[in-house]
Amino acid sequence: MKTIADIIVESYIENLILPSEPLSPIWNRENSVFQKPAKWNYIDNCMIKAVTMLYELTGNNQLLEYAINFTDAYICDGSIPTMRTEDFNLDNINGGKNLIYLFRKTGEKRYRKSLEKIYSQLERQPRLENGNFWHKAIYPYQLWLDGIYMAFPFMAEYAEISGTDIYEDIYSQLENVRRLMCDRKTGLYFHGYDEKRSQCWANAETGLSSEFWLRAMGWFCAGLADLCGIVQKNHRLYTLCAEMLVGLLESLTACTNPDGTLCQLPAKPKADGNYTETSGTLLFAYSAVKSADMGISGKNILTAGLNAFSSVTEKYISPEKIPVLKNICLMAGLGGAENRDGSEKYYLSEKVVSNDAKGIAPYIMAYVEIKKRQS
Repeated sequence: MKTIADIIVESYIENLILPSEPLSPIWNRENSVFQKPAKWNYIDNCMIKAVTMLYELTGNNQLLEYAINFTDAYICDGSIPTMRTEDFNLDNINGGKNLIYLFRKTGEKRYRKSLEKIYSQLERQPRLENGNFWHKAIYPYQLWLDGIYMAFPFMAEYAEISGTDIYEDIYSQLENVRRLMCDRKTGLYFHGYDEKRSQCWANAETGLSSEFWLRAMGWFCAGLADLCGIVQKNHRLYTLCAEMLVGLLESLTACTNPDGTLCQLPAKPKADGNYTETSGTLLFAYSAVKSADMGISGKNILTAGLNAFSSVTEKYISPEKIPVLKNICLMAGLGGAENRDGSEKYYLSEKVVSNDAKGIAPYIMAYVEIKKRQS
């Protein structure tokens, strides 16, 4: 008998994902809200990652064909015309995971050439004095938590297919993230760190932003979980990732609402205007279930992940022809042209939307991990 989650995922596949044209996907709300032209971006690549995960679970060839056709619309003769490596945007690295997957699946050289372009950016990526990547060229001397998910699992997979020894680089950068960005009282991680202490959002003494933003920590959890699924267990990078993952999952579990969800600002559930944010809740669910399946975390974290997924399914998705996943923070950042100050007021003022890929993709990712447990 089909569950509600089964029906939701099937409806998304049939009525939202497969009908979406690669250059104008229905799920990319940022493009539609801000009328952005189609280009290589992390949002669409999150969805394609979820599609390939669902393909591995179900064997539905339509999903693999869609992932191939979608990706092929953005690459040409080993290049990615709409991606500028000189932007040094870590978000753009995220799609490299799909290129590695498709290269392994098909053996087609165009994917290998394109993923090499992705890696060439990282070889030249500007770094902080401590060795960590800048988040983007437009955010110099800044380390953002969500960049870990975008770049590090790709780096680990690239090491596997190329024989390049970059595990120690990942290890060093993660150690710096823990040392600089982890709050010792709560175990939560701050969104950003400014090496120069010059940004409007940066604490003059620590260089840190002032708040714990849920989705940044959600991406971070997912990145650590994915790294644990790639790196050999006898390597010290695996041990570090597992320790950091369990620590953050336990800290987020302590912040969950009575229904198992998490707020946009999880450390301040009673703040005026705070709300259940579904994309971050689902990234938490995905990471919690995956970590338990790998034997990294215990029953309490597994239960928290399953409860989070169940509550989003029951309370925050309307069962229509195209299900409507609500309460997704469209975007949030620090500084920039908008002078975003990283305050509580700022994070609670950002636009909230429905059916953006930043929520739907983690829903499918968590669904796949849960179904794998049941098979």
